[in-house]
Amino acid sequence: MGQAVRPRAGLCRPRYRGALTPRFFGPVIIVRTGSRRAGACAARLVPAAHPAQYEAARVTIAAALMRADRNKTASRGNVRDGSQPAAAHRHVGDAAPMQMPEELEGRPITGLARVLFAIAAIVSTTLALNQLLNLQLLVGVVFIENRYLFLLAASLLPLIFLIFPARKDANQPTPWYDWLIATLCFTLLVWFAVEAERILSEGWEYGAPAIAKVFAGLLWLIILEALRRTSGWPMALIVGTFSLYPIFADVIPNPLKGNPQTLTDTLAYHLTSAESAFGIPMRAFAEIVVGFIIFGVALNYTGGGKFFNDLAFAMVGRFRGGAAQVGIISSALQGSISGSVISNVISSGIVTIPAMKRTGFRADYAGAVEAVASTGAVLMPPVMGSTAFVMASFLGKSYGEIALAATVPALLFYIALVVQVDGYSAQLGLGGMRKDELPRMRSVMKEGWFYIPVFALLVFLLVSLQEEAMAPFYATALLIAINQALPQHRLNWSGLIDLGVAIARGLAELVAILMAIGFIIGSLSVTGLAGTLANDLVYLAGGAPLLLLIMGAITSFIFGMGMTVTACYIFLAIVLAPPLIKAGLDPLAVHLFIMYWGMVSFITPPVALATFAAAPLAGVSAMRIGWQSIRLGTAIYVVPFCFVLNPALLLMGDTATVALNVSLAFAGIVVVAAALQGYVLGIGSIPRHAGGWLARLLMFGGGLLLAAPSPRLTGFSFAVNVTAGTIAAVMALLMIFAFVRKTERGRILP
Repeated sequence: MGQAVRPRAGLCRPRYRGALTPRFFGPVIIVRTGSRRAGACAARLVPAAHPAQYEAARVTIAAALMRADRNKTASRGNVRDGSQPAAAHRHVGDAAPMQMPEELEGRPITGLARVLFAIAAIVSTTLALNQLLNLQLLVGVVFIENRYLFLLAASLLPLIFLIFPARKDANQPTPWYDWLIATLCFTLLVWFAVEAERILSEGWEYGAPAIAKVFAGLLWLIILEALRRTSGWPMALIVGTFSLYPIFADVIPNPLKGNPQTLTDTLAYHLTSAESAFGIPMRAFAEIVVGFIIFGVALNYTGGGKFFNDLAFAMVGRFRGGAAQVGIISSALQGSISGSVISNVISSGIVTIPAMKRTGFRADYAGAVEAVASTGAVLMPPVMGSTAFVMASFLGKSYGEIALAATVPALLFYIALVVQVDGYSAQLGLGGMRKDELPRMRSVMKEGWFYIPVFALLVFLLVSLQEEAMAPFYATALLIAINQALPQHRLNWSGLIDLGVAIARGLAELVAILMAIGFIIGSLSVTGLAGTLANDLVYLAGGAPLLLLIMGAITSFIFGMGMTVTACYIFLAIVLAPPLIKAGLDPLAVHLFIMYWGMVSFITPPVALATFAAAPLAGVSAMRIGWQSIRLGTAIYVVPFCFVLNPALLLMGDTATVALNVSLAFAGIVVVAAALQGYVLGIGSIPRHAGGWLARLLMFGGGLLLAAPSPRLTGFSFAVNVTAGTIAAVMALLMIFAFVRKTERGRILP
């Protein structure tokens, strides 16, 4: 796709019901329609010359669309290039994506705050590099780990109060009290950093001086308020209650009974120990996650999202249901790198959802395809949104082992989605996109060739050299260097500052969530419950792995509602993984299981954050998309049970066993997907009568037995499960074939 140019004046002539009024954001024109019928907040992008120049415009559009969706106002936009309606890809696809989901809410970052955010990005990046490479940039200052964590938090946590207002409806400039809280937060964290050596040498976690207890109490309140602003009241109340659990631990019945602590001792422990706010979640962030967030933001700001979209359009846009298949591939590529489901929905969906609707897909179905594909992307190797690297550190395995093990489950998830989308397209006779709507592969590669060496370097460092911590920093440096060397892609100073602001925003919100999650872990640690909880949960489940897995799935789903992907995984890996492993399940399978089920809430109502992000782009309610997403995303509920009960799907075991189980799993998941969609390739649509529904039920059950033939699931042997699954699936297919032939014969006869 070539560079876009400023549209002609004819663009803004009132050709539709309601006057079209342009708003300018640099070279970008947003066209709003005043039509009541279309909705006051509808908008579309008119492409401009450089991705970095879209930021203010895209944030305004997304916010307007989301407000329209909340007000139940149908949102539809109209874009014209002065001559004729343009293809969805050409008009919307050239826009670079939203950078981070946080950009959809909060105050605009301008003036002094913008400068502070850019400085925070530089300081936090420098601190991370100094620690990881042992650069010793500050001569005479010993950067012990807790000092590094205090300073990293000091550079990021105060930003929360400059981004998110105390009330969601408060969009005024930052008030004085938020500046005061941010300043107090920074001062307290710096004070703890200065006292870092005394904290360790004098054992403040169990005997802090009075002033430290007062400061710890203030910082505890500030962290909870930061969590409330980023994740809402429910999450803040849950974490706040758990963080105070040590105070009344002795009066709680078993299995949650523990050693009690005083209020002041509890708060001091939370802020000075290596087991709470600055414990495993924060250490994992500081050592691994920082680099990948920086890389993901830099990739988006240099136009990586556009490259992925164009690449997917060029690859599969011409095939049956091409627009939806593009959405699946584009989302899988982008989401694996960014690690943010909501950001992925917006950046990919702003292109693919209109394209799907225009080629005949129902609006709710189009939104569901994007929501499900974006959710599964975080589970897709090679990067898996940085969670794979945190998992590697927990399990003591290499990143390569984690990525290899996660490959088959991720492919099962996407195969199920592709089969359903293809069946839907066949049922409605939806073809591919027109050739003139699609970019040429040669043009795509000519425009985005420099991403290839960047990804090659990233994979080489991760797999061959196992440089998990530094790999994203080196890849980011190469990406920025090449981008700045190319005049047509180069970011100016304003663009570089915008990049810094986006990095700081992404890092700051994750810090707030991870520090708060640390409170829960700290409470379990200080009361002694962390060491006994696994045994107690196994006892409650009666030693039955399947029951324990169901309990674990529900727990993962609940805690996944209010957390980012990485934060949710870290918490569950500490609290939930040990009892599952204690029950005899494979550790790697358990960690992948809780990661999958932690993602379920993104597409499952009532929370379904991914569907709420897709709703304004699709122009339908989030609940309609959510219920459609449950069916399209059924694999995310099923696949985790398949591999946790059968580790051969994680490529564990001898070659013959792995090959047999993987083949059965793919066959089973295809059968399940066909049953859900009601279409069998080579036969046709399954009739919607009693016999057809019985056949679909047989297919679904047979497919599950093939995909998960573990004796732990049914109580029968592997051979019996496979045989029963095969018989059920074959019987169902024969029934469907007979139904279809009978229907066709009835149409032919007079």
